[in-house]
Amino acid sequence: MKIGVLLSGCGVFDGSEIQEAVSVLIALDELGVEAQCLAPDMAQHHVMNHLKGEEMEPSRNVLVESARIARGEILSLEAESAEDLDGLVIPGGFGAAKNLCTWAFDGPDASVQPAVAKLIVDLVKAGKPIAALCVAPVAVAKALQGSGISATMTLGTTEGSSPYDISGFHGGLEATGMKTRNCPLGEIAVDEANKIISSPCYMMEASPAKILAGVRKACAKLVELAKVG
Repeated sequence: MKIGVLLSGCGVFDGSEIQEAVSVLIALDELGVEAQCLAPDMAQHHVMNHLKGEEMEPSRNVLVESARIARGEILSLEAESAEDLDGLVIPGGFGAAKNLCTWAFDGPDASVQPAVAKLIVDLVKAGKPIAALCVAPVAVAKALQGSGISATMTLGTTEGSSPYDISGFHGGLEATGMKTRNCPLGEIAVDEANKIISSPCYMMEASPAKILAGVRKACAKLVELAKVG
């Protein structure tokens, strides 16, 4: 079994959230499945100094930066298709909302990278599962918008502590035609019909151990659904 891991750079503020991405790779390895890291070969929207929280120069490439997490074992997104994979995991981090799509700047009116949209739609139509972690459901929502597929996803719960406006995010997903569900940290929301799993991760106040616990549940469900397909 081969599961794609779609990365969006390296670092929470301008790419993939590293702790979430590494948790995915650990969880898939524990499940005994092959993880194939993927990333679009494109310039990042911008580069952030994670120490100071400020933009910095020079420009960086999403695929090159994602290779840091993958230890160099990574393919350009365009090199793989839904036929090559049994499922897909998308870690969060601002890169999912800045590089995979433009939600961080345009909200529900965002655009999504064409190759990202094609892979997501093709997987769902083929009955292959997708796990979208943290803020990654916004990229899935934009990919599915207009496809006739209305998925149920979560970005967290309004009943827990979060640094983000969960209600606002859920409202944004609903504006794209998706449905939403409150889900606490460490748990997963599963859309059985579309085989889409989501988990809040760092959309809620969390620690690395709690992130890993939620990611393990998401990946285990992903593999279970992939076997059914």
